[in-house]
Amino acid sequence: MGRHSLPDGSAPAITGSRPPARRRTLVLTTGLALAVVAGSVVALRSGLLPFGGPCDGNSTRLDVAAAPDIAPALEAVARRAREGAIRTDGKCLDVQITARAAHDLADAFGQRPADPEFQVWIPDSSLWADRVGAERGTPLTTAGTIASSPIVLGAVPSAARSLGWPARTYRWAELTRAATSSGALRLGMADPARSASGLLALARTSAADGKEGDDADTRTAAAAKLLHQRVADGDGNVTATLPKDDSGADRDNPRRNRALLLSEQAAYAHNTESGSGPALDLFYPQDGAARLDYPYVLVDDEEMRPEQTRAANRFMTLLGESAGQRILRAHGFRDGNGGADTGVIRTAGGRAPQPSSAGPADPPTVRELQALMGMWTITVQSTRLTTVVDASASMGTPVPGQGGRTRMQLATHSLLQALATCTPDDEFGLWKFATFLDGPRDYAEVSPTGRLGDRATNGGTHRGAVTAALDSLTPEARSGAGLYDTTLAAYEKARTAYASGTFDALVLVTDSANDDAGSIGLDDLVARLTKLADRERPVPLIALAIGPDTDTSALERIVAPTGGSAHRVDDPSQLHRVLLKAIITAGGKGPH
Repeated sequence: MGRHSLPDGSAPAITGSRPPARRRTLVLTTGLALAVVAGSVVALRSGLLPFGGPCDGNSTRLDVAAAPDIAPALEAVARRAREGAIRTDGKCLDVQITARAAHDLADAFGQRPADPEFQVWIPDSSLWADRVGAERGTPLTTAGTIASSPIVLGAVPSAARSLGWPARTYRWAELTRAATSSGALRLGMADPARSASGLLALARTSAADGKEGDDADTRTAAAAKLLHQRVADGDGNVTATLPKDDSGADRDNPRRNRALLLSEQAAYAHNTESGSGPALDLFYPQDGAARLDYPYVLVDDEEMRPEQTRAANRFMTLLGESAGQRILRAHGFRDGNGGADTGVIRTAGGRAPQPSSAGPADPPTVRELQALMGMWTITVQSTRLTTVVDASASMGTPVPGQGGRTRMQLATHSLLQALATCTPDDEFGLWKFATFLDGPRDYAEVSPTGRLGDRATNGGTHRGAVTAALDSLTPEARSGAGLYDTTLAAYEKARTAYASGTFDALVLVTDSANDDAGSIGLDDLVARLTKLADRERPVPLIALAIGPDTDTSALERIVAPTGGSAHRVDDPSQLHRVLLKAIITAGGKGPH
């Protein structure tokens, strides 16, 4: 059944119960209070009746929804129970397994259905049950974990060798950085919005970046941007992005990933599937891997009938016994405590000295995951930015310690770095302002806001036109900053051109206070912006204030009605980092 033999032998029974996502923890001896059923004493260890004769149609049905990766193993245990006439309450145990994507069921349970069709839910990660709990959805009770699988980096042999496999080991941040630094490696993963593996991998990246000092959000967002370019819709599709051949044209196909962030079990399944392509080699992080933990979750258990509760206990007991654990191992899973024998690890693609037995990384909290998903959504969705740059004379001031380069030169260089992170589907536009720059107006549109991948009139792309426009910006001699009139005009146009389904923002870069005595006043500007702002069609105004002469208190008043933010930037070469953080923050404040 593939290139590798399956492991056998025994595994320890599961003992690693988690605290419940909500309400009480189920105790496996729930049924002991009903010790006598049909005149028989219930077994003390599990509260269950022993094996009986062949089933005669009199059975207790238990409906279980399970993540698609573990559903086949659960079905094998359920089938063994039916064929062996395993009983509960004197009736045969009839467990029906339905494979359901965890994110779909989490959405359904989050809406508190009145009559859940399942009594037990086994998603691939507790994060789904925790999310339902945070949304105050259907009451869920976590009884324990029945299996686990660490999140690893798997690579086809040629890519693994380029990273030094198996001898070279990495911490998680080093591993993801090494894997994303080469475009030829082509690292992919499942969409974090639909996959616990993808979300936990991203959370591990964020946590690892946070331990390495400042700019963690920037580094994580940059990694997310790269990963999004090669993301698969879900766990079921992620290994399908690998080449079918590691030695020819398929390997070099730019549409094919050569490395993946995935679970050890997914790598095991790939390596044992005939015709799936080159076997994956696995890298395990030195500082601990995030883990899928496969919780055994009761759905609204206070509404379950007593016989359903005991049937749920019985099935969980079967999964924890040696026969159930052998079946789970034969499908590539570790036990609930993370323990795995060498057969599972080796078949999945692990080899010494890769630290496959390293302890687990700390799991992220619900709040951390919510913030991370906000970052992912904002960072990877199409973005529409109109950038308004101060071209007053003060922008020609040299910045100390920067080799004579001016505020304008450093600012435009940093904005070019921000532009480089944009995809062809992103939109970008450029205005400049001073005083009386275009007749009586203080502003001029240098490059209209448009899709970067579109062709320009000269045959190039809009990206090229914006790049040239940024390069051409120079300070206007003997001019001040017509800040207020420019802000109002640019915001009015940005609101008119709002594009649903994208992240729209107006970015204002200035080193001055308003210098046009004949312009609109600050109070009137704030009042006008308050009327223009629309939470259902948000266009946050992000103000980046360079140097000591900006009126930051005025900028804070200006951005407030729009849901934006104002930021003091002492080093204009860091504008792109501050801008990215501001975008992430603004994106989490409202719909987009």
